[in-house]
Amino acid sequence: MKNLFLAFSTLFLFSCSGQIKNENPFPPSKIEIVEGRYNVGFLIMDGVYNTELTAPFDIFQHTIFRDSIKAMNTFMIAKTMDVVTSFEGIRMLPDYSYRGSYPKIDILVVPSAEHHLDTDLEDTELIEFIKKTDKEAEYVTSHCDGAFVLAKAGLLNDVASTTFPSDIPKYKEMFPDLDVRDNTLFVHDGKYITSAGGAKSFEASLYLAEILYGKKIADRLAGGLVIDWDLESVPHVVINKQ
Repeated sequence: MKNLFLAFSTLFLFSCSGQIKNENPFPPSKIEIVEGRYNVGFLIMDGVYNTELTAPFDIFQHTIFRDSIKAMNTFMIAKTMDVVTSFEGIRMLPDYSYRGSYPKIDILVVPSAEHHLDTDLEDTELIEFIKKTDKEAEYVTSHCDGAFVLAKAGLLNDVASTTFPSDIPKYKEMFPDLDVRDNTLFVHDGKYITSAGGAKSFEASLYLAEILYGKKIADRLAGGLVIDWDLESVPHVVINKQ
């Protein structure tokens, strides 16, 4: 009994002194960042919607299986390294925290999340991350209500944009000076691509792939995911290509 007491005492002392407990708020990512590729960062937070995250992730991650193109490094970034739970209940781990160090982001993807119409818009740290990333990114994309976050950051002030169809009245009310397009699945203006979201997030992502790689590669990406892809049949608006 005495030996058991001593063992527990020793364990307690080591724990308090930090010699056993070794928590790193920014553990190293398991993602391999391959040089010469586009770095695509997917912004995630609690309440992120599955489809708006996984649809573009599927399209962009599959570029690594296509020959002779500048493929994409795909990774998830969040405020902290804590578990993120999607709106539908999937639990996932971020690859990077934007409070720590992370790769330069060439393409930022902002999927919709549960609170993009309210509390997320008041998260100054989140908004500052988006503003900072926008300065160096080649493309910034949103799906569904992710457009609200981009608008709050001031990124869409001088471009046309769209969002989830039933949220367009709210979008116009909150940002009355924006050029908002409805009855379309996505809008491309400059380096910004905003989409209606849902399953149509696949189409908006395939469109960016076609811009970057051409129709043949986009068709192969679509075929690999058993998606019927024909840009001409997809309602979209192009204001200004880069």
